[in-house]
Amino acid sequence: MIHTVVVIALVVVGAFFLTVGTIGLLRLPNVYNRMHATSKPTTLGTAAIFMAGFVQFGPGSEGLTALVGIVFLFLTVPTGSHMIARAAEKIGIPFLGSVTWPDASAVERPDRPERTDEPETNDD
Repeated sequence: MIHTVVVIALVVVGAFFLTVGTIGLLRLPNVYNRMHATSKPTTLGTAAIFMAGFVQFGPGSEGLTALVGIVFLFLTVPTGSHMIARAAEKIGIPFLGSVTWPDASAVERPDRPERTDEPETNDD
């Protein structure tokens, strides 16, 4: 009985977060907001549904597949979201309002040499 309730609760939580992510994708105004709406809630929603699969099937082969799915989800979604944001910034899609990208010259990094876009040459 409790087993079934936990599985149903995880599926309901997962469906809720997936629905929130879908509504955010449809309603938010630009790529940056949409990217956030699709990455955060859908990751939690999908992880909850994977966890429901793990609870349902146990630590055997099907349950292990669900856990591996969660690991891959948490490794790939942040990377994909970051790459989408960087690509949108590079092609010139503006932020809304007064939001801007951080100015690279404002961040002091004494432990790293200053970066240039020109390749280094070895003049020995």
